[in-house]
Amino acid sequence: MSKDKFRLDGRIVVVSGAGRGIGIEVARYMVNAGARIIIAEIDRQTGEDAASELGPMAEFVPLDVADRVAVDSAAEKILARHGRVDVLVNNAAICIDSNAEETSDEVWRRQMSVDLDGVFYCCRAFGRKMIEEKAGSIINISSIAAFVGLRPQNHVAYSVAKAGVAQLSRVLASEWARHCVRVNSILPGYTKTPMPLGVGDDLVSKWLEMIPMGRILDPEEIAGAALFLASDASSGITGHLLVVDGGYTIW
Repeated sequence: MSKDKFRLDGRIVVVSGAGRGIGIEVARYMVNAGARIIIAEIDRQTGEDAASELGPMAEFVPLDVADRVAVDSAAEKILARHGRVDVLVNNAAICIDSNAEETSDEVWRRQMSVDLDGVFYCCRAFGRKMIEEKAGSIINISSIAAFVGLRPQNHVAYSVAKAGVAQLSRVLASEWARHCVRVNSILPGYTKTPMPLGVGDDLVSKWLEMIPMGRILDPEEIAGAALFLASDASSGITGHLLVVDGGYTIW
């Protein structure tokens, strides 16, 4: 296979939650492959910093994915400026730890609004134009929590939301394949980002015991998978759930 298949020259890519962690590394990989990147980020400072760091091929657009009106407005502005979006990476997420029996309605709704509703809102807003263009690749970042009950931490709402993201990806792939729009999902394991690494050394040590490769993943390893799914190298792949977890789920 030609290396050119992995290039994204001239393509417009939107990455939500791209101010840090996995999101900024995905954006960096896309820029290095020749794409123009829209950093769609709720935190203005981290979004602007990310766009500045990535250079002239990146721009920042403020976005709260949990706000349907804001998503539709941002999509309208981006499409008016660029004419199309070739790749959408839904990465924005939160994780609220709570025992199931103690999870409040507010915590449940907040988790779902960002991690599941937000993904659907973005897929719908940008997917309409992709359908019209008869081209596009959507990559939804789920989690291994969609498949397994993670331990010893408790975050039932997060796990259910991420399971929803995985199934949403498969359903959209089935519906939109006839429009030449591909939809896939990446399910990362424990990764060196601010979200999981703020839990302390004791919990990280327990995770390492359960990971066959014996290490926490680097964000770049998720970004490489995203670049593959964004590019023509994966042109025959849709509806796939790509697990990148150091072997955690093989046991």
